[in-house]
Amino acid sequence: MTLFKNRKIKTITYSFYIIILDQISKFLVLYTLGFERSKNIIPNLLNFTLVKNKGAAFSLFSNSTDILTFTSILASLILITIILKFPPKSSLNLIGISYLLGGTLGNGIDRLFKGYVLDFLELIPINFPIFNLADVSINIAIIFFIVDIIKTNQKSNLN
Repeated sequence: MTLFKNRKIKTITYSFYIIILDQISKFLVLYTLGFERSKNIIPNLLNFTLVKNKGAAFSLFSNSTDILTFTSILASLILITIILKFPPKSSLNLIGISYLLGGTLGNGIDRLFKGYVLDFLELIPINFPIFNLADVSINIAIIFFIVDIIKTNQKSNLN
């Protein structure tokens, strides 16, 4: 029982750190750069360009803030329920759920309190939407889930 409690605490703690990093990064970029300006961070690779995103990934569902806010809250509550009722069994799954919850809540906090998500990471060499650390966290979560599924399938094929 202690192992499960420990996994629950670890998962929520990791998520909390991700939320803090996401919110601090957005605050710092807003405070130092503001809107309507761009700052080159890594030549020919990365700019900080702060934008208000009223949509979801790739600006899908633009101007659907209420629906996206509700979806973020619902997804976060479902993830918290999963963590508390069915703690992750593998370390990869624990990390994946931590990143997913952190990213979901990071963007959800923006939507709830600002009415939009602050995005600021702009990749120069490719035509890719501007994003933030919460978005990166959600993508990292997907990678961990895929690796976990592959490893689980490999173990079951060996048995």
